[in-house]
Amino acid sequence: MKKRMILMLAAVALVFGALYGFQLFKASMIKQALASLRDPPQTVATTVAGLTPWQSTVKAVGSVRAEAGADLALESSGTVAKINFKSGDEVREGQALLQLRDEQEVANLAALKATADVSAIILNRDQEQLKIHAVSQATIDSDTANLKKALAQVAEQQAVVDKKTLKAPFSGRLGIRSVDLGQYVSAGTAVVTLQSLNPIFIDFYLPQQALAEVKTGQTVKATVDTYPGQAFEGTVTAISPKVDVTSRNVQLRAEFRNDDHRLTPGMFATVEVAVGTPDAFVTVPQTAVTANPYGDIVFVVEKKEGSATGLAARQVFVKTGATRGDQIAVLSGIKEGDQIVAAGQMKLHNGSQVSVNNTVLPANDPAPSIVDR
Repeated sequence: MKKRMILMLAAVALVFGALYGFQLFKASMIKQALASLRDPPQTVATTVAGLTPWQSTVKAVGSVRAEAGADLALESSGTVAKINFKSGDEVREGQALLQLRDEQEVANLAALKATADVSAIILNRDQEQLKIHAVSQATIDSDTANLKKALAQVAEQQAVVDKKTLKAPFSGRLGIRSVDLGQYVSAGTAVVTLQSLNPIFIDFYLPQQALAEVKTGQTVKATVDTYPGQAFEGTVTAISPKVDVTSRNVQLRAEFRNDDHRLTPGMFATVEVAVGTPDAFVTVPQTAVTANPYGDIVFVVEKKEGSATGLAARQVFVKTGATRGDQIAVLSGIKEGDQIVAAGQMKLHNGSQVSVNNTVLPANDPAPSIVDR
């Protein structure tokens, strides 16, 4: 009986020992498995932080307007007799564009010229008579006054005749004609628009804080969505002497060469004005900076002994500055030449093992265009 009890206890001890050993073995294997899965190398794209020239700029929106532009109209009423232009024509200053019927006005002008000629003849004859005292000085004075009156009437009627002709007040390009041959038009009716397109202006507004850094003659760049990826270079020609009391903005005007007439009045434009003195900053792609409640973060790739790839990511808090295109200026936290994670940092933590694959890199252009995208 006693022997059986001993054998039973030994069997139970053996079973519990086996179970305990199995649990230890299982825990060891789980620990090893977790250790191998805890920090596998993460594939990231990297770039080198570079020191690049940096010119601070101020952006504003503006409107394109012509150096000279007008909706042409006649000063008198009448029926259209001649149209000497086509819509979209380039015209010269003084060129006759449209003629109203003016037969009656021209006839009246001829009659007044005849009267003036008679007055001149009478004056000349009486002056000869005065030499032999055949007429008085009062007659000469009356003849002179009559001639001046006749000439004034001729000039007045000539102005009436001239108002029947529409002439280009300056050189430029015509718009769409809005009247037709034979149509009766009232005085003041717009016939066609005329715009002088070279040079051309862009008017825009800047906050009053920028006044200290903007002056006439300064270079500006403008872009319009009509020509994506292309910038037009101009010069600041005027700064308003008055700041708007409502917005605290000041109006500026920039002049642009427009030989090919691609900029047209009424266009919406984005204007970029360089302010301050050029500087140099450490720059990285904007994708390399991760926002964090405690500050902006950048991951720096460094060599690490014992790592499967020999590389590890170190988390660094940085202070960022202005942005320019795809780039952002880093004021502190990293230095020139640091290898920075530009893509894939969302799966990293401080000390993560990394492997680098730069087959596809994020954009890092200081002046990107829509075409490039």
